[in-house]
Amino acid sequence: MKETINGKCVDYTFDGQGIVKNNGKVIFVPGLLKDEEATIEILYQKKDFDVGRIVKINTFSPFRIKPKCPCSTACGGCCFQALDYQEQLKLKFNHASDTLKKIGGISKGISNIYGMEYPYEYRNKIQIPFGFDRQKRIIYGFYKYKSHDIVPIENCAIEDKVHVNILKTIKELMRTMHIDPYNEDTRRGVVRHVLIRHGKVSNETMVVFVVNQLMFPSRKNFVKELVKQNPYISTVVFNLNDRDTNVILGSKEDVVYGSGFIYDTLCGIRFKISSKSFYQVNHDQCEVLYNLAIKEAELKPTDIVLDAYCGIGTIGLIASKQCKTVDGVEIIKEAIYDATNNAKYNGITNAKFVCDDASNYMMNKKYDVVFVDPPRKGLDDPFLKSLLKNEPNKIIYVSCDVGTLARDLKLLKIKYDVKSINLVDMFPHTFHVEAVVSLVLKH
Repeated sequence: MKETINGKCVDYTFDGQGIVKNNGKVIFVPGLLKDEEATIEILYQKKDFDVGRIVKINTFSPFRIKPKCPCSTACGGCCFQALDYQEQLKLKFNHASDTLKKIGGISKGISNIYGMEYPYEYRNKIQIPFGFDRQKRIIYGFYKYKSHDIVPIENCAIEDKVHVNILKTIKELMRTMHIDPYNEDTRRGVVRHVLIRHGKVSNETMVVFVVNQLMFPSRKNFVKELVKQNPYISTVVFNLNDRDTNVILGSKEDVVYGSGFIYDTLCGIRFKISSKSFYQVNHDQCEVLYNLAIKEAELKPTDIVLDAYCGIGTIGLIASKQCKTVDGVEIIKEAIYDATNNAKYNGITNAKFVCDDASNYMMNKKYDVVFVDPPRKGLDDPFLKSLLKNEPNKIIYVSCDVGTLARDLKLLKIKYDVKSINLVDMFPHTFHVEAVVSLVLKH
């Protein structure tokens, strides 16, 4: 029989687990809210910490609410769905403030956090694994926290409702046409994941099947019936991934219905989106984020702008309306191809996109404003050195990880003053938050 203890949640981990301290040891408890007291079962023990689960909550937080999804803690996707949304915003605001002070030594306070009026059904993209349950029935859902066990979920509270019927149709067609989901242990079966993208403005929908083999019995009828039952599907793509890997998408694709891409409009710019395009999953909050970034840049018609880590050109193309020229730089050639085409679709002639390492490219030209929107790991040392050497008048740093943002700001503040910091809640009910920081060159 496993050990149980009574404890009180005193704080949260960086990924939203409750922290309980017992006899000098830390216990991480998913789903437990701050100031709640609970009976906790110790699931397993590590040298520096234990991991537990809630047996019974004895004292409830006044901010606990009933989650819309009964699997909100089990699937690991929505760690804060049981916490009142306004409290979520306060938590993210305070955590970001503390992180910026402790890691970056940033004394400038955060101006605002922009939340959602309705913080549900916001995800325009989902990636769903398929598998069998113990009774050999086909299931789909999300992986249980830190595992590859699928938690069956047929109505996720944060995904666009367009996805719901498509997934139910796919499951039933797989059952009746005897198309098996992929088994990671035996490496047999066909369907590994289903990726769905939906354009909020265009209303176009893409379905991508990540498969272990491109050809299989009933494939043609499978796609035909799927589109027949869901006529709003714009395109269907099969993506081959026959490797033993945690990476979801493979390199080879077969477009079996439609064009293989969809369009959507963001901040007045129309974007072409393929299966591998980076496009923010929360359309409405992304507009808040990018409009805020452009506003804080205070662009002038004479400004020469660099959009580093440009992806498919989102920030650069939006900024192009207010400046002289934009150079977009990205190391991924497929993204540059999409960005260049997106400029053409929108008739934008003052923006060009180059496949290169941004730290090298920046050394050849002087910029007035530099936008950076790096991955979670933040800016690397070569880029930071190039940026400090280039000395643009303004830097707009868009960050999806406050920890790496604080680390980078600690170095940038040698030459720059932090003018403003704002947060945008792109992912309600999770521990993630986006930040927009405006920096100005010291004189």
